[in-house]
Amino acid sequence: MDIATGDFSDLDPTTLYGILHLRAEVFVVEQKCFYLDLDGRDLEPTTVHCWVSQGEEVMGYLRVLTEPDGGHRISRVAVSKRARRQGYASALVEKALGLAGPAVVASVQSHLVAWYTARGFAVDGPEFVEDGIPHTPMRRAG
Repeated sequence: MDIATGDFSDLDPTTLYGILHLRAEVFVVEQKCFYLDLDGRDLEPTTVHCWVSQGEEVMGYLRVLTEPDGGHRISRVAVSKRARRQGYASALVEKALGLAGPAVVASVQSHLVAWYTARGFAVDGPEFVEDGIPHTPMRRAG
């Protein structure tokens, strides 16, 4: 599976449109979370965007953020409904871990805790609700 990576300036208009379409499709429409997805972090020079496409359609995406303390965070993990259970999320997370290093954090939707645990993450705090969806902070130690 070919995973493309780059910073914001590496995203051509068609790819950027596909990424934003996928994020809106999954987070806003499918999960019925009406929130402002564009939080400014996509533009940060240290943010790495990772995506998988079939033709011009973006099927999976995540971003790796650099936190103020210098650590890394995996964020906005999304896979198109049509592409689920085909290994996209696993491949994207593995790519992100290779980019971020072994120590990384994520706030994951709580129903995915076991999935992230199988990839070396551990719960790192109490569950919280964000945009109406239970989330759990997780950490993968280095």
